[in-house]
Amino acid sequence: MVLHVLDVRFSSALTTLLFLAVAAEEGSALVSSTQLAERLGTNPSLVRKMVASLAKEGLVESVMGRTGGTRLARTPQDIPLTEVYLCAVGDKPLWTCRPEGEHEYRVSTRAAAYFERLTERAEQAVLRTLGDQTLADALHEMRCSEHSQPEPRK
Repeated sequence: MVLHVLDVRFSSALTTLLFLAVAAEEGSALVSSTQLAERLGTNPSLVRKMVASLAKEGLVESVMGRTGGTRLARTPQDIPLTEVYLCAVGDKPLWTCRPEGEHEYRVSTRAAAYFERLTERAEQAVLRTLGDQTLADALHEMRCSEHSQPEPRK
């Protein structure tokens, strides 16, 4: 049985930025990697690695030390979701084609080429959709959905 691992880097990065935006609105200057890890349900070292990537791209700022933590480097209106996505996934394709072996059949060869073109079009559609939205838009939609669902624990 083959297990498929879903890529959660983009959703983790976006959720992290949402936590930081809400924390800033509530008056918290910095949020620690331990606090972020607790809220994401993951390991603090994984959060620190992700935060380092976000900081490298200028999306967050980190303060080292015992009382340190992370905060947004820009306002939510100035953080396009395309930047978050590209920072999180890098140059990893949306989907991966089956490995190319020896192609004895025309279908295998043509299917691989078709799949590459399909993947490129899907990635461009994702980037266009994300390009129309900012972190502020995500916060707004998140708040609108809060009214239609039970309140989650903080």
